[in-house]
Amino acid sequence: MSLEAKLPNDTGFHGLLERLRTAPELFALMSVCTKEPYVICDPETFDDETELFFDEEDAKKEAERLAGEKIPVTVIKLENSQMLPFYTSLYTMGINALLVCEEDEKTMVQLTDFVRRKKNEEIPEGKVWVENPALHLTALYFLQEARRKPAQEMSEETKGMQEELLAHFTQGRYIFPIRKDGKGVPLARLGNGDTYQPIFTDILEFQKFNKDDQLKGVVVDAAKIPQVLSSEAKGVLLNLMGINLPLPIRRKTPAGAAGAAASGQAPADTASPKENGTEEKAPAEEKQQ
Repeated sequence: MSLEAKLPNDTGFHGLLERLRTAPELFALMSVCTKEPYVICDPETFDDETELFFDEEDAKKEAERLAGEKIPVTVIKLENSQMLPFYTSLYTMGINALLVCEEDEKTMVQLTDFVRRKKNEEIPEGKVWVENPALHLTALYFLQEARRKPAQEMSEETKGMQEELLAHFTQGRYIFPIRKDGKGVPLARLGNGDTYQPIFTDILEFQKFNKDDQLKGVVVDAAKIPQVLSSEAKGVLLNLMGINLPLPIRRKTPAGAAGAAASGQAPADTASPKENGTEEKAPAEEKQQ
């Protein structure tokens, strides 16, 4: 099957966009390794894509094909009311295109063709826009590969993704949840007994965790994480409700941490991410600092 290129002024293309907006339901592939949309890199255009299907049976066939390649995915149904939030979330993950699959035809659609985002000047005064799409995307690729074969040694390509992930992490800013009642911060205990502090790449990931509205978010630059991390925590747990990636943090001395923050450089204080994060899923249990 080949990717069919269509021009924006193609009537069929506009009809496809309308169907993506108005279809009563669509079907997507979700990675078992990340609990996020399964992402692929187009070998010709290098677009970062996720697949969508109008027919559930087509989606199931693709899931079975991927299973044969030992790539675990599940099929989820998107009701029409869920579509706009789904499309919007792709922006925060760094996914820029949809690969729309219908029978034997595949059409790539750029996300910007039909989903408009707010510009920075439209953000309310006093609000801070927190988003880490490059980090989120690299984490998706890394975990899709590392977690599907956790017992095997990482390939050079996967090691390269790990290094890129850590580089993106040290350059970002994150949402740290704190309890509105003033009783500290939520902490999560992994299956091996280690305690980690949940943090989030963007407001959508934070809202997944804060469904009961018991928390508020504080924005923290990567350079300052060692200073604000709970004394009980071994590190941070990135996007607990999604990729659920534990990142051990090496604390520096107060002088060292302050110096790194003053210089504006993110300290090299992040250890390698745990590739077996899915096996160490943090329970809903919270501890109070």
